Amino acid sequence: MNLFYVASLEAHAKTIQFDKDESRHIAKVLRFKEGDPIYITNGKGWFFKGTIDKISQKHCIATVQSAEEKKPLPYGLHLAVAPTKNSDRFEWFLEKATEIGINSITPIICEHSERKIIKPDRLEKIIESAMKQSLSCYKPLLHPVTLVQEFIAGSANFRGTKTIAHCMDTPRKRIKDLVSVGNEILLMVGPEGDFSTNEIQSAVQKGFQPITLGDRRLRTETAAIVACCEVAFVNFP
Repeated sequence: MNLFYVASLEAHAKTIQFDKDESRHIAKVLRFKEGDPIYITNGKGWFFKGTIDKISQKHCIATVQSAEEKKPLPYGLHLAVAPTKNSDRFEWFLEKATEIGINSITPIICEHSERKIIKPDRLEKIIESAMKQSLSCYKPLLHPVTLVQEFIAGSANFRGTKTIAHCMDTPRKRIKDLVSVGNEILLMVGPEGDFSTNEIQSAVQKGFQPITLGDRRLRTETAAIVACCEVAFVNFP
């Protein structure tokens, strides 16, 4: 089954109009025809079944046959991750985290960050593609890139469990010991050079609990994926 994405689609919609990119994919790549069934999400939890009425590489129209609101993830996971020096690795992380299950992502710039510029439009496309690939009806929210100290300060109103993963030889807990079913988690993962001592201390002062993801030193993107999996395993035993 192929899932298509139309962000502007409302729950009560009767007709769906696809943009040029999706229309070309429907008509030229997948070779759909008039009368074929088609499945769509708006990325806000709604799953639509429709039938194609008109089709061309520039403009496709479908009629909605049914609309169903899907259940969200049984937990909330917000990852704040430093973009990697190799942009492909950060894009890989976004793709896999979206497939596994995540609510939102904030790219953070740290003292040891080697990459400080990202391309949000490209990252949005990767998230969208991964959402459709995994047949999810919820598109994770990509927040603007933020300085880590500003992110830490802005986390004061977060009421769930706040954690920071780092490699320093100080007391740390396992994430599985802090996560419970249905919990809201905010987790920070630093750059290749790890968080600085000052950044860790600032986070701890704001209520972040230091965690370890195992005895091995992991790349940034690997650590973030391990964290996603651990939270998912707790909620989907």
